[in-house]
This record gives sequence, C-alpha cells and structure tokens, in this order.
Amino acid sequence: MLLLPGNDPAAIQAAARRLADGELLGLPTETVYGLAARADRDEAVAKIFAAKGRPSDHPLIVHVLDTAGAEPFADHLPAAARRLMDAFWPGPLTVIVPRRPGMAEAAAGGHVTVALRAPAHPVARAVLAAARGLGVAGVAAPSANRFGRVSPTLARHVVEEFGPGLMVLDGGACEVGIESSIVDCSRARPALLRPGLIGRTGIEAVLGETLAEPDAAAPKASGTLAAHYAPSARVRLLDAEHLALRFATAAASGSLEGVAVYSRAQLPAWRWQALPADPAAAAHELFAVLRALDAAGAREIWVEAPPRDPAWDGVRDRLSRAAAAFTD
Repeated sequence: MLLLPGNDPAAIQAAARRLADGELLGLPTETVYGLAARADRDEAVAKIFAAKGRPSDHPLIVHVLDTAGAEPFADHLPAAARRLMDAFWPGPLTVIVPRRPGMAEAAAGGHVTVALRAPAHPVARAVLAAARGLGVAGVAAPSANRFGRVSPTLARHVVEEFGPGLMVLDGGACEVGIESSIVDCSRARPALLRPGLIGRTGIEAVLGETLAEPDAAAPKASGTLAAHYAPSARVRLLDAEHLALRFATAAASGSLEGVAVYSRAQLPAWRWQALPADPAAAAHELFAVLRALDAAGAREIWVEAPPRDPAWDGVRDRLSRAAAAFTD
C-alpha cells in the first residue's frame, strides 16, 4: 500500500517526484485531503477528472506555495485578490482571478478564470516546495473522493475511495474539515461563491466593502453544485422542532430502523451523534461523521439544521448540498 507518513522527508520527496512525473497523489491540506496532480500539465490534470468521474468543465482549485507561485497562473492579480492573499494565505481561502492564457487550461475547466489557494498544512507546503524545485508550478487538488460524494478528512478515507494503488501522504486529521471559502475576484466587485471557515464578515473587513451576491455571470467554482458532499444514506436537514416531531412520529410507528441522528439534543435513535455547539468543531468533524454513519449502514441521516449565525454558513452550505442530493 502506498500510504506514506507525511512527516518523512523521503516520503515528501517521493510525492514531489510523483507529481513532477505527471502522476496522481493523495495530499493532506488543512481543509480536506486533495487528489493532486501538477496543474501546469493538462494531461496530468485529465487523470484527476477521470479518477473522480468529474465533468471536465468543472474547474479545480490550483494550490500554490505563495503569492509569487500564483502569478504564473494569473493574467493579473486584482487588488482585491492581493488583499485577501495578504490577509489569509496560507489558509483556507481561494481566490478566483483572470487566468493567464495557455496556462492551466484543463485545471480551469477551459474557463478564462482560475481558482488559486495557498494551503497552510505543513505536509502540503513541504510537497509544494519540493515539487517547485522539480519544476512544478502548482498543483490542482480537488477533494480526494468520487465526484459529488463526501469529502475525505483522513488518509484512510482516500484509500477507501481509490484503493491501494494511489500514493497517499498521511498528514493526520484535517484541522478545518470543510473546503475553503471561495471569493470571485475576477470582476469589479468581489463575490463569495462558497462559504467556509473564513466567513463573510472577515472577508468584507479585509476588502473594505460589502461582497456582491453571486449571479448567473459568476465563474464556475468547485463545490457549488446544488447537490454535493452526499453520503449513500439519505440526508434530511431539519430544524430542531421538526426533527423532534419527525422522530416521535417514526418512533410511534416503529420505523426508526437504520435512522441515524446528528443533533444537539440527544435522541434514542439507532445511532445518535452529538452536533457540537461550536461551528469550527462541527466543521472539523462533519464529513468524518457522515462517513462513519454511512459505513455503519445508516439508511437515513437526520441532521439538526445549524443556527442561522453567519459563523455556521460553511457547515450549513455543506449540509444543504448533501441533503439536496435526495428528493422525496
């Protein structure tokens, strides 16, 4: 099995060489594990789309070491993008900027913009630095799962998805646990396309302006399909009152078999998992909980809807998309 310790310098060099050779790599970041390939070779990026079963026009995020590493991919870096990079890089924030013609066309899904991020995870940064020494400009790395499914936050999740033939660096559990915030900086007024740990309030404070709402002209971005992040079990997202009522009705009719519950209030379900009161703690464990309940054989997963506090936007977004994958 090609599961290697991320704290081993020899493993870092082997991973960098694999990327330089145009092969795939399971790479830990602070958000989720990525399925990585060098972004400056379209034939390498094509392997990501094939492995994930992802449409080739659905753009990927290019991971770079720093702002200097972003410049080869960008036609130019707008002032808003530079402010966000200075404030949040390395970290869980992606900026979309005009793409340099002829660069990372496959990673960008053929679009005229490109999404860029500098990850903070020390293993990811070590691999990016070593790969840059081998001539790799940057690394495309969407979540290391089949397209539309639950993102991986442990190395073993990646192995479960793709089998033992993929080299995976084990960097431990992902600290953040949900994907990065994505801000479109390619147009006159920046817009938040996907919420994450870094919220709207913090982004607007750095920019000194209110973010625009996404519209039909916004660039395509990773993880923004209506249905996404879904386990095999049906996910139902219910407010606390409706969850309690639905549970009581199902209990009375004896139809709770295979129903797992993820909520703040404890319920005598077949499987119950406590939903943390802290949004960062909930984000950290969210995908791992969905995967564990799925693996336990849950038929349905009933989740208490998070509070409407903006700090919960990233978790609410992922749960809403997971629940949208199923319709009654």
